[in-house]
Amino acid sequence: MDSLFSDDPDETGLAVVAGELAPLAVRMRPRTLDEVVGQDHVLGPKAPLRRLIQGAGAASVILYGPPGTGKTTLALLISQATGRRFEALSALSAGVKEVRAVIDSARRRLINGEQTVLFIDEVHRFSKVQQDALLDAVENRIVLLVGATTENPSFSVVGPLLSRSLVIQLRSHTEESIGGLLDRAVADERGLAGDVKLEEEARAHLIRVAGGDARRALTALEAAAEAAVDGAITLEVVEGALDRAAARYDRAGDQHYDVTSAFIKSIRGSDVDAALHYLARMISAGEDPRFIARRLVVHASEDIGMADPQALLVATAAAQAVQLIGMPEARLALAQATIHLATAPKSPAVIAAIGAATADINAGKAGLVPPHLRDGHYAGAAKLGNAQGYQYPHDTPGGVLPQQYPPDELIGVDYYHPTEHGHEREVKSTLAKLRRIVRRQS
Repeated sequence: MDSLFSDDPDETGLAVVAGELAPLAVRMRPRTLDEVVGQDHVLGPKAPLRRLIQGAGAASVILYGPPGTGKTTLALLISQATGRRFEALSALSAGVKEVRAVIDSARRRLINGEQTVLFIDEVHRFSKVQQDALLDAVENRIVLLVGATTENPSFSVVGPLLSRSLVIQLRSHTEESIGGLLDRAVADERGLAGDVKLEEEARAHLIRVAGGDARRALTALEAAAEAAVDGAITLEVVEGALDRAAARYDRAGDQHYDVTSAFIKSIRGSDVDAALHYLARMISAGEDPRFIARRLVVHASEDIGMADPQALLVATAAAQAVQLIGMPEARLALAQATIHLATAPKSPAVIAAIGAATADINAGKAGLVPPHLRDGHYAGAAKLGNAQGYQYPHDTPGGVLPQQYPPDELIGVDYYHPTEHGHEREVKSTLAKLRRIVRRQS
């Protein structure tokens, strides 16, 4: 079976691809645990992943995290540390036949004392049948499985396989760790060997466009190095190599807040084109897509609310899509949500309603719960008058009946004031009828 890597190990024991002809991201792949950066939370002294990489563990593992966080690298290091043969499959192209062929080969090698690490990229794309085909081999340690996935394995990997594996979540690289990787690649003999100088503005831009993805950062650096002028990688060189302009945007400074503010205000103002501009600006600058998604979810209730109840569902779905598929594909879900929210009817009634209710609570207007609404599911409740006289709305034909619900101090207080915009126009008419019935108004 063809492996993604050759059978000939280099001096470290790791397999290599095409030597100097390999992409920069492959050449700079960490050869030892000490070269791994950005995953300190799972590589502590007693962490299971460190034990595996150091050859002190034998459990299969599911590595869950965004692209470019080192899942393949960690699988290779586990193989190196344990002295096992490394085999790789991609769930995009492998089927049950290929899985069984690898397992059969591993079983034969095991007779001769040679063990196998089986790396499956994008394991979440395997069907249930394909995943089930791995169970016996994993349980009997015919192979040590290392599965890589960008999706939450709780939803994408079958339970029996999960229960037989360690699940370890990797995190996107920080700007600091991406910067360190770039500096190492420029200086290291395996990388650019100091043949070019990476100027500070160019370095900052490469960090931004990487978006926490080490592979993307190194691929962009390699493209820029090939276009370097007089041995220097400038911002202009990077822009030209990537065919994009540097976004005038600072995630840590005023521009971050200015662009975010303009993004939300453009949606609120129903200018879909301006909103898409600021969205693209944030994405191009490497803004965390989860941050953008959270702002959309908040905005859906804050500025749209009941005028279009679907807005919150669309924004929430976009946030889930960001978690499931990651960038760059998730930009489509963010754009769809932005378009929906910008073109939706607007209403501030939801935020005004909860704001007014909270203000009353803060002002001390929190009277006793009416006795008939209190909990009656305990001994002695009836003697206290709790739950006595409560009328069950579903016993009436219309499902609504006259009954006091708020404390005495708040009878007749209106918090929610629907507008005439979108769906809220219908809500306003219905609400007026409900209030009349509940409050015994004619």
